Amino acid sequence: MKSITYHVYEKLFEALGPQRWWPGDSPWEVMFGAVLVQNTSWKNVERAIDNLRDANLLEPRRLWAVASDELAELIRPAGYYRLKTNRLRNLLEFLLTQYDASLEALQNTNLTELREQLLQVRGIGPETADSILLYALSKPTLVVDTYTQRVFARHGWIEHDADYHQLQQHLVSELPEDSKLYNELHALLVNVGHHYCRRTPKCEACPLFDLLPESGIVPPM
Repeated sequence: MKSITYHVYEKLFEALGPQRWWPGDSPWEVMFGAVLVQNTSWKNVERAIDNLRDANLLEPRRLWAVASDELAELIRPAGYYRLKTNRLRNLLEFLLTQYDASLEALQNTNLTELREQLLQVRGIGPETADSILLYALSKPTLVVDTYTQRVFARHGWIEHDADYHQLQQHLVSELPEDSKLYNELHALLVNVGHHYCRRTPKCEACPLFDLLPESGIVPPM
């Protein structure tokens, strides 16, 4: 018997198709984007990434060599640009000092070990760390976010107050360990959260409408 989470994945994939997420021309671009997208929309991040690309700075050593004030101006479109400048530089320092900016070394590091290391970098939380691991390095860790929480809580599959770890573990326990599946599921849930499962939901148009309880959306307790 298929788990609820796998059934959700199949329904969304059938309805919405492949999402081809995360957009990025290189693993470094994906890593930098994972920091820049914190607390903003991807549209804003694209403008900041374009600035870095135009300046030929989408590589750790070149970006590290840029003065903080200059970097802040380049990433200004992503918002919170001074804070994100510090966070980007923290990530860059980690990549350079711990891994000599080597993708091969990063990819050869054990998932659990590398995740713990990333979480020690100031400004890198669980969602950002998992985005780097999954989307930049293709490691099998599932990214969950506000949209994931909202979809699963409103259907009654997870408590509304479940934290990141609880939500992630719940979904992972119902899925095979597969980085491609994790990638697609997260992207599909973002699509649903953005277009249907909004603060004011559009349930009847949602591909998951028939999975709601008969009483409708499960409210927070």
